[in-house]
Amino acid sequence: MALALVIGASRGIGHELVRQYLADGWRVIATARKKEDVAMLAEMGAEAHKLDVTNVEAVAGMGWKLDGEELDVAILNAGIYGPRSDGFPMQTDFDAVMHTNVLGAMRLLPILAPLVCAARGKLAVMSSRMGSLSERNGSSGSLYRASKAALNSVLIDTAHQFANKGATFVALHPGWVRTDMGGDSATLSVEDSASGIRRVLAELPPSEQPVYRDYDGTNIGW
Repeated sequence: MALALVIGASRGIGHELVRQYLADGWRVIATARKKEDVAMLAEMGAEAHKLDVTNVEAVAGMGWKLDGEELDVAILNAGIYGPRSDGFPMQTDFDAVMHTNVLGAMRLLPILAPLVCAARGKLAVMSSRMGSLSERNGSSGSLYRASKAALNSVLIDTAHQFANKGATFVALHPGWVRTDMGGDSATLSVEDSASGIRRVLAELPPSEQPVYRDYDGTNIGW
């Protein structure tokens, strides 16, 4: 049975990824920060664990819980947008966004990579086109943009560290999705975003170089 791990699955795209993988008969391991969300994921049929990606002890504990698993797909979906206003950033906002979106990845990706390599699977981070240095066409959400650019850098470094060991590394742009982060005016449903992401991961050929893809499979420049 194929195995997927979704980190950050309490709502939105992560929750929908869990639902779709389960519906297709996959074994799914999923995480959430709150106890009630962990219970909800377990009721869906996932193997659910409580995890705050900013908590170093919790991250280390998750590594212990995953020991020996072979992950066909691992998706690091946990992330926050931060302040909606630009300008002089507050230290608390900077710390919250960077600790969640970047430091969490720096700790988790080296733990997950060997487990994905063992299955010759796909290791994905939920990035954003806003993190692209070569294709961005605006400056709004500068703290979020910086965090996603840094997340992409962490993914690339991890890919180099585990080069030629079997895993394919991909940064994903989920589209502009109707979630708490994307808002009601977004153009894409959660269901369509998740199904597109799953299709990209399923169809992506093995690669020794990290790749950056839109939910519809379009290549994005770093």
